[in-house]
Amino acid sequence: MPRTRSILIHGLGITLRRLPAFLWTYVFNLIISLALCLPLKMQLSNLLDHSLAAQRLSSGFDIGTLAATALRLHDGGASEASGTTSHAAVPVYLLLYFLLVPGTLFCYLTRANATLSTLIRQGLLHFWRFVRITLLALLAALFLIGPLVLVQRRWAAFIDGRFVGRPALWLTLVGILFVLLAASLLRLYFDLVEAYTVQLGTHLRPNGRPDRRVRHTLAPAFRLLRKHIVRAWLTFLVLAILGAIAVFFSGRSAMHMLAQPRVWPMFLVAQVGLFLMLFTRFWQRGAESSLVLQNPLLPEPGTRTNYDARTPGPPTPPPPAPEPSPDRPHHVEMIYNPDPLTPLYPAPLSADDPIAPLISHESDPPAPTTTTPDPIPNPEPASPSLDEPDPGVFHHEPQKPNP
Repeated sequence: MPRTRSILIHGLGITLRRLPAFLWTYVFNLIISLALCLPLKMQLSNLLDHSLAAQRLSSGFDIGTLAATALRLHDGGASEASGTTSHAAVPVYLLLYFLLVPGTLFCYLTRANATLSTLIRQGLLHFWRFVRITLLALLAALFLIGPLVLVQRRWAAFIDGRFVGRPALWLTLVGILFVLLAASLLRLYFDLVEAYTVQLGTHLRPNGRPDRRVRHTLAPAFRLLRKHIVRAWLTFLVLAILGAIAVFFSGRSAMHMLAQPRVWPMFLVAQVGLFLMLFTRFWQRGAESSLVLQNPLLPEPGTRTNYDARTPGPPTPPPPAPEPSPDRPHHVEMIYNPDPLTPLYPAPLSADDPIAPLISHESDPPAPTTTTPDPIPNPEPASPSLDEPDPGVFHHEPQKPNP
């Protein structure tokens, strides 16, 4: 039985090993946010750059001055500019999501390098699949979360009519928390659907095309969530709470810096909170990828795995040995050589061999009369052949001494 790994720790390792995917996402989010804030910045500059009243906002946080500025912006048409900016942010965010999230999941699941080219290429390959998943998620939220929101509003109205003070606040928060828990469970399910969709895309169908059937991942994702709902949901909630805490403390610290003449410390503190919140979201993706890797989606019969160029494929199996037959001795089976470039059998018979005419064909050309030397000579010398023993060796007579 395979050992169960902690998806929280393993997911953190996956996220850190593919850290460029998170960094590229943060950089693109920052660039898009700054670009979409330019119309509002120009409106504020035209209003405050030439006014002495703006010192009450730079040297001290004056609520009255801030309210007057908001009214002037509304009268000057800044609300339309901000509305256009907010509406333009939605398609830009979705485009960024559909391009970077599939590539990130692909790198998490296949251990490919998280380069920008890989992220964009995989995002383009999985673009319409993630569009279909998003539409399914919106439809499910409409039928599942929509009634819960209506129940929560009825609950809040019931609390306002019968309770006041702190008990009313806590009871209202309980209803909101129930809706948030249901929404987080639905979000976790569709995260698993997205991970299984990317993993299914690495399988080739019998026609040689990648498997793009999103419907084949809905049931496996539901079974995986039902089987591991405790640790998967708790991990998702813990990381979400950590991200919310980071944003809360960074926002609180940034609010206390509003009266300072310099803006960049407040900007850095706010960006630290957003950086940590985005990292916890990628950590959630790593934990979900760890759960999917421990419970992979088995390919259907007739499909094969489509490995990436940077991912090594399975080793090529050796060619099978020939089956034994009655006319093939056992030692021939033992010395079977799968490499055809280095034959183990001897060369064809030469013309000097006495049995060569028996197996030669009449149309074959005459073979050269050269004798091939033995490649392995006999290591021992040949024994001498004598007709009879040397009498001087076996019949030795001692010589008589001279007188």
